[in-house]
Amino acid sequence: MRTQFAAAQLADPHLAEAEKNLRACMHCGICTATCPTYVLLGDERDGPRGRIVMMQKMLEEGGAPSAETVLHVDRCLSCLACRTACPSSVDYARLVDLSRAYIEENFRRPLRERLLRWAIAETMSKPSRVRFALRLARWFAPVVALLPGRAGVMGRKGASLRSGVRENQRELAATASRGMAILEGCVQAAAAPEIDRALSRIMSRRGCRTVMVEGCCGSLAHHLGQTAKARRQAKQVIAAFESASRDNGVDTIVASATGCVAHLKDYPHLFHDDLDWGPRAERFAGRVRDISELSWSGQKSATRRLRVAFHSACSAQNGLRLAGQVEALLVGAGFDVMPIPEGHLCCGSAGSYSLLQPEISGALRSRKLSNIRSAAPDVVATGNIGCLLHLSGPDAPPVVHYVELLDWAEGGKIPHALKRVVERRVSSR
Repeated sequence: MRTQFAAAQLADPHLAEAEKNLRACMHCGICTATCPTYVLLGDERDGPRGRIVMMQKMLEEGGAPSAETVLHVDRCLSCLACRTACPSSVDYARLVDLSRAYIEENFRRPLRERLLRWAIAETMSKPSRVRFALRLARWFAPVVALLPGRAGVMGRKGASLRSGVRENQRELAATASRGMAILEGCVQAAAAPEIDRALSRIMSRRGCRTVMVEGCCGSLAHHLGQTAKARRQAKQVIAAFESASRDNGVDTIVASATGCVAHLKDYPHLFHDDLDWGPRAERFAGRVRDISELSWSGQKSATRRLRVAFHSACSAQNGLRLAGQVEALLVGAGFDVMPIPEGHLCCGSAGSYSLLQPEISGALRSRKLSNIRSAAPDVVATGNIGCLLHLSGPDAPPVVHYVELLDWAEGGKIPHALKRVVERRVSSR
């Protein structure tokens, strides 16, 4: 694509990077077939090609963006399926992240939208606030379900309010000098602390100590265009890991949510213009691993002949490029793993997207569940807390984190969501 940025604009390294990506785009449209919003809505402005044109115009012209541009950029899930499909290697993530930051600084949203975005950024980044919000969601679920476009968005079954992740340190003894830090995170620490407890049990069996590191990775703020807040949260995580490394000898940091891992590995870009934090972010990112990238030697698995439909989160497929790794672990643990039709399409969770775009999010959830049902699984496994909570509900099969299945296969606790399935199987024998 041709661009018309002024020389003064290209002095900004962010715009220079955007211009490079825009020039790489051939406008071929191959990406549109992979875009969930385009597949769902059939509107060119809700596909990558149309959004790229609007973002280019906005960035070249400067000033306040149009309401039309904001609407269609907001509708983007940031699933990055388009980046995976692009034959020209256009880094769409850089374009949409820059555009969202630009919109945040230059567009005056209606008061209601500003309040909602502020509440999301302030609430979802703190486990204590998430717990309180989940309680409110349960109390007001009957009312929320009656609101236009909000049915089923906030009150789904599946959010656990059990005590915090730190229980794993009381449950497990340190059995070796090796250590691994687990980022506690925000939403998962409040809604499903049992996931990291299962991960700690698995690592303990392999002689690896686990140390919890507090903090929100900052991805929610980043994708809301709140760059300054995202950087503050990233600095807190980097400093916390550096402290844990000095005090506890840990040399690796993991998170059991692929959305967090993808953002943690992208910290160097977040600080690419910072002479102090840039090198620290590089060192930190070099220590980040997804769970599926760890050594799984010595895995002791019992046969659990359950039919598992594995939902690979967009952050795993398109951000981390982890195709097939988790499925292999589940097969090795004795599970029958089956693909989900249209597995490349986003489920509609996408961080805070289900709260900001409930109609589109709900339609994508329904489509995903329909595809899941066609596989007739006993359970759905995923590696991202957002997908897990979004897909869970009385209209869905049990949904669990795959780490819980691996822990169970090694003799750990049966995932709470699976108890009824297993009980039915036992009683039918």
